[in-house]
Amino acid sequence: MMQRIVAGAVMAFAGTGIAEAQARDPGRDADVSYDVRFDNAVHHEAQIAVTYRDLKPGPVEFRMARSSPGRYALHEFAKNVYSVTATDAAGQPLAVRRADPYSWTVPAHRGTVTLRYTLYGDHGDGTYAQIDPTHAHLNMPATMMWARGYDDRAIRVTFHPLDKSWKIATQLPPSTGSADTFWAPNLQYLMDSPTELSDFQLRTWPLAANGRTYTIRLAVHSQDTPADVDRFAAEAKRVIAQHFALFGGPPVYDFGTYTFIADYMPQISGDGMEHRNSTMISQPRSLKDADFAQIDTLSHEFVHGWNVERLRPRGLEPFDFTRANPTPSLWFAEGFTQYYGPLLIHRAGEKSLDAYLKGLGGTLSGVVNAPARRYGSPQEMSLRAPFVDAAQSIDPVNGTIFVSYYPYGAVVALALDLSLRERYPGLSLDAYMRHMWARNGVEQVDYAPAKPYTPEDLEAGLAELTKDPAFAHEFFAAHVRGSALPDFAPLLAPAGLTLRHAAPAQPWLGATRVKTVDGALTLDEIPAPDTPLYRAGVDRGDTLVSLGGQPLATPEEWTAALATASVGKPVPLAYRDRTGDHRVMLTPLSDPRLEIVRTETLGTPLTPAQHRFRAAWLGTAD
Repeated sequence: MMQRIVAGAVMAFAGTGIAEAQARDPGRDADVSYDVRFDNAVHHEAQIAVTYRDLKPGPVEFRMARSSPGRYALHEFAKNVYSVTATDAAGQPLAVRRADPYSWTVPAHRGTVTLRYTLYGDHGDGTYAQIDPTHAHLNMPATMMWARGYDDRAIRVTFHPLDKSWKIATQLPPSTGSADTFWAPNLQYLMDSPTELSDFQLRTWPLAANGRTYTIRLAVHSQDTPADVDRFAAEAKRVIAQHFALFGGPPVYDFGTYTFIADYMPQISGDGMEHRNSTMISQPRSLKDADFAQIDTLSHEFVHGWNVERLRPRGLEPFDFTRANPTPSLWFAEGFTQYYGPLLIHRAGEKSLDAYLKGLGGTLSGVVNAPARRYGSPQEMSLRAPFVDAAQSIDPVNGTIFVSYYPYGAVVALALDLSLRERYPGLSLDAYMRHMWARNGVEQVDYAPAKPYTPEDLEAGLAELTKDPAFAHEFFAAHVRGSALPDFAPLLAPAGLTLRHAAPAQPWLGATRVKTVDGALTLDEIPAPDTPLYRAGVDRGDTLVSLGGQPLATPEEWTAALATASVGKPVPLAYRDRTGDHRVMLTPLSDPRLEIVRTETLGTPLTPAQHRFRAAWLGTAD
């Protein structure tokens, strides 16, 4: 039977103050303390008490967050908080007033206030909280209320597991006196520390680097067998070794550990959310049922331990929990991470070359063919994150004006990687990431990035690496501040890879998603501009009556009718919109989807130079 998980051995980090802080255990006598219970977990409730001592005279304002680290949109966590009361140090009631939706104010006190509240949570992912008899899955901004103006104080947190089988997985270091008590050096660290309480399976392994020994922990809450978890842990170990090779070793994990908190339960929602010394990853399928595909999310989130958690955009540091936190650099923070996630899996031998190229080709195809590029650059798309990153709205949005900074940035990363390898012998995107890590990522103080970067820093770093400021300026002007993309065919050719149309004979009308609504087939997306459907005036929500004379009622019938059409040959479409019935002639285009294939599969063997290029880039030539 596994023991309750705690933060593990703490190393004597010379010059960081961490060992000193751990030795005196700031959580033991902290002026801020939380007590978290789950007695009514069957109805998804937690009972939380937070106590602040040594308060300044005057009103004290308690708040719930409106945003969360790793998310870029607003999330109104206060909506799930109720039954709020306050008492003083003697347990006597204190008045609580509310002037806005996000805060509760205690107008008078004698230096100590305990605020008690009930939290409802039943959405498990990287942003919200889920509480039920199987687990408590807690993202801290969705869970913890705090008092404004005391952010730098150390914090003590005591959890009360619902069941004796529940263990605790968290990046918070343990405090003295109880296996269920932890501490945080300040509010920023607490809010960045997701926590899982459940009967999870734990796997750990040591990591020796730079004279230090870290512990990597994998806590898996799922219905998988121990053998399945062992297999996943072995895959994870091989993959993260490639992350360390990329960056030249691990960052300083503040308390000696890095924790993967993995929830693969049927009631969970799919997500991955990075944090400084941990990540919360979730999927409603078990490892076995998903064929261990969760390694993709694990790899992506682990890259964030460097890129975004420490090598950090200025707009995210320090994180403001009261508003959206925009930055024009998500194409780098998220997009370059998106590029490396699957690449490092392939380098580790956990994904075949053809499977990797299939994914890379799909990403490239989606961005190259995205109509949204005419409406904005990677920087512009990054600034739209507050409107799209799990944001909720009633009114529909124009789906053709946004392409996610994840694939957009990944394609920019591909372009830069191949360009560097072709133009500057010995250089690559790997070298650029290591240069930016040394330049802006390596910490000089506890719990904070060395120098949060701006887009200008990213360009300057490229100029420093290549010793070619003109190239750096041209690349950023065209592909970061602008929306142009290079011709990828010649960039891929040195690796013995061919970029081609995946199905050039297949007809395409400008949209593919359709669905049946009340027995009628409707278009389920806005057609791409300047395509047959768009020019004909067909829009999302219109009813598709017939194509080529064939009646339409189901997606299968749409696919079959489209298959009988021919590229360049007009075909009649009958449809119905808000003004009535219409009949138009459409001339199908060739399907624009692209794919990347190994040149040798087309009958052309690799040259020695292509073999070396591919091996240096992908870690394998076949």
